[in-house]
Amino acid sequence: MLDEIDTRLLQALQRDAHLTAQQLGELLHLSPSQAGRRRQRLESAGYIQAYTARLDPKRLGLHVQGFVQVHLSTHGPEHSKSFARLVNTRPEITSAWTMTGDADYLLRVYCADLPALNTLIHEILLPHPAVARVHSQIVMDQLKSDGPLPT
Repeated sequence: MLDEIDTRLLQALQRDAHLTAQQLGELLHLSPSQAGRRRQRLESAGYIQAYTARLDPKRLGLHVQGFVQVHLSTHGPEHSKSFARLVNTRPEITSAWTMTGDADYLLRVYCADLPALNTLIHEILLPHPAVARVHSQIVMDQLKSDGPLPT
């Protein structure tokens, strides 16, 4: 069970994962050791899954962000596992979800340019035996980055 201090600690770490125990203690009005123990408890309990760096895709040469809806023709367990293996081997696919509704999967992709996106769709995704069709949408502008989770 999270208390109000835990919630504030999680909010602070979502804004800046580099905060030291000293800095967290100051923000939360705790001693550094108390703040550090709370952080460790939340890590051990699985509330904090990882610490990562958010990179700028454009600086890395990834100028096209898109969402690709994938519709399967066959829904057997082996086809689903095979498609999941394909998704996990492709670095351009940064996120993947199984969906309700018309599409079976939603993929978030980053590519260098439109020809690279075309290659991903026509030479990687569509040839998969379970894939019936794909529908892609190119991001024109991102109004809000993946933000912190509400706590």
